[in-house]
Amino acid sequence: MLKIDDYKLVFMSAGLIGILLFASPTLSLVLRLPGGEKFSELWILGPEHMAEDYPFNVEAGEEYLVYVGVGNHMGCSAYYVVYVKFRNQNEPLPNATAATPSPLPPLYEYRVFLEDGKTWEAPLTFSFSYVSRFENQCLIEALIINNVTFSIDKSTAWDVNNIGYYYQLLIELWIYNVESEDFVFHNRFVGIWLNMTG
Repeated sequence: MLKIDDYKLVFMSAGLIGILLFASPTLSLVLRLPGGEKFSELWILGPEHMAEDYPFNVEAGEEYLVYVGVGNHMGCSAYYVVYVKFRNQNEPLPNATAATPSPLPPLYEYRVFLEDGKTWEAPLTFSFSYVSRFENQCLIEALIINNVTFSIDKSTAWDVNNIGYYYQLLIELWIYNVESEDFVFHNRFVGIWLNMTG
């Protein structure tokens, strides 16, 4: 049989648990519990804002549309640069293991400041001009990104295995580092393959 002091202890414990349950929303504003993994997202979507129908078989003089997006889950606001690069199938990609970017020069950039938990997305239009083919080579002299023309003089050889002239539109994510006071490669990159055979 329980004594009165035992009942007091049970009621005090239940009361304390009740108070903590009622106060928990307020406590979450004051107490900062350790968060999960901090990361950033980078993506390319097709012309209908879906992960499908990406341009693939491309031709000179035609304009193509994709959407580039960034998501911030770093636990704080972040300042990003999204670099657009263009490569043939033999030029180096970023090295995810060493966290180093592709050595190719960026052609176009977006600068994005995002609060934690927010996303950003923007259209990226591109087209090609002065495309020539000779023997087993394809040469693209100019790439137009968002109505800005870049002289690229980029050639690629005929790919016998995949039957085509392949290039890649490469997107890299860089983030501002407060300590170095500069943007650093954030080890996020995506790309879409383009076949210039037509």
